[in-house]
Amino acid sequence: MATVTEKIKKLCADRKMSEEELAEGAGLTVEQVKRICRSDLIPSLASLIKIARALGVRLGTFLDDSEEVGPVVHRHSPAMEEATFTSHQTSPNAHMDFVSLAGRKGGRNMEPFLVHIQSGSGKESFSSHEGEEFLYVLEGSITVRYGREEYILQQGDSIYYDSIVDHLVTATGATEAKILGVIYTPA
Repeated sequence: MATVTEKIKKLCADRKMSEEELAEGAGLTVEQVKRICRSDLIPSLASLIKIARALGVRLGTFLDDSEEVGPVVHRHSPAMEEATFTSHQTSPNAHMDFVSLAGRKGGRNMEPFLVHIQSGSGKESFSSHEGEEFLYVLEGSITVRYGREEYILQQGDSIYYDSIVDHLVTATGATEAKILGVIYTPA
């Protein structure tokens, strides 16, 4: 499977789009785009959504394994492949590991993830992007900073919000949390 970075480069080449043009279209700095294109790490979810919009593709284009038209069943496996999203800032924002639950479903508009949130990394940064998010706490406790508000959610709690507002999700306390997250980005 091609890496996210390889897919971004291929889409840019197909569209004869320079890194500078991608940066302008995505609302990112040229330095951020260059860092993303030269790294094997997956950029932040917010950056990836902005890049997808600039390239005219779905967010899932970067995460797809294959294109299945019908339903996709994702079976639990102890060796589920995780994708750790990083920050386009200078230090990594790797406090969340995402397991895509619909990577083989082509043409999807929602991105369901199983997300493991590590506690106390101290390197988190706020995010904002087009669309909506739904989070359901499976294990542990999370803090959701949304604009100027802060919400603490326990196991069984959920939150649904417009992701254009600055937001940050972290594990509350010293234990890792596990959530089901569904992200919708308009096409």
